[in-house]
Amino acid sequence: MSAFGTVFLPQMIQARFSDNNWSKPELVSSDKIELHAGAHVLHYSSTCFEGLKAFRHEDGSVYIFRMDANIARMKQSSKLLNLPDFDASMLETMITDIVREFAAETPEPPGSMYIRPTHIGTEAAIGKAAAPTSSSLLYVLLSPVGDYFSGGAKALRVLLEEDGMRCAPHMGMVKSGGNYASALGPILAARNEYQADQILFCPGGDVQETGAANFILIDDNEIITKALDSTFLHGVTRNSILTIAKDLGMTVSERNFTVEELLERAAKPGTEAALSGTAAVLTSVGTFIHNGEEFKVGNGQPGPKAMRLRQALNDIQWGKNEDKHGWLTKV
Repeated sequence: MSAFGTVFLPQMIQARFSDNNWSKPELVSSDKIELHAGAHVLHYSSTCFEGLKAFRHEDGSVYIFRMDANIARMKQSSKLLNLPDFDASMLETMITDIVREFAAETPEPPGSMYIRPTHIGTEAAIGKAAAPTSSSLLYVLLSPVGDYFSGGAKALRVLLEEDGMRCAPHMGMVKSGGNYASALGPILAARNEYQADQILFCPGGDVQETGAANFILIDDNEIITKALDSTFLHGVTRNSILTIAKDLGMTVSERNFTVEELLERAAKPGTEAALSGTAAVLTSVGTFIHNGEEFKVGNGQPGPKAMRLRQALNDIQWGKNEDKHGWLTKV
């Protein structure tokens, strides 16, 4: 099976912004884009993206999950990067149209159609280091995918990093490629030195997020996760999991907490930890690595509460349970 996110459908949908106007969206080949070598994105990283999924239900129909939340976050990222604004309705139509065009390619569960809207600055102006791009390209790629962790359900090894941070604090809310690039070096080092799957960035002891996912701690019937602020990404899957947890009668505590509290709670029998994200969905953490020592979370295996929350989310996405929050959009 191909690695997650490496198979693309032959066409994408795009719209261009220039002279203060957006072009009409059009289907084009997905294997290339036309870009000047001096494009703003290549020199000053004026780029943001989103990740969402479409799911096939048993009757063959296809539904997009929480498209409105992802579009709202992309508009926010574009604004914070000073990229040209766009109407939410335009991007909604673009996403719906391209998913409908390739609806037959949407895999059966547990697979899905990964949807990647991307917005980049295209103005050819290498003198604009301190000025925004006047033109941009908005496009939507599709990639049929299976499980992000191809090895199946296994608990992850996560390094707790108190000295560094994933990205500049004022960039935390922006879903931009630069944030992922800045975290890559530390993640590769942690993988090489500790065989860690990810780093949980905890600058100054403040538990935040990993390089590519939000973090939650499950202590008995309580979920603890950092309160939203501008320093980290406001995950749509995070919000979905917390909403489902409340529906199931769990207590949700969104607050700051420290590495010391994390390790203290993790040592208790029955405690669980997990990473949430569009690709990972909800994946258990079995081991923390801190100051050269390893700490098991609970029994070190995937936790039953995290698996229950993941299944509850999947059941809504796959049409096996009621969508009482209006998260699904039929294409």
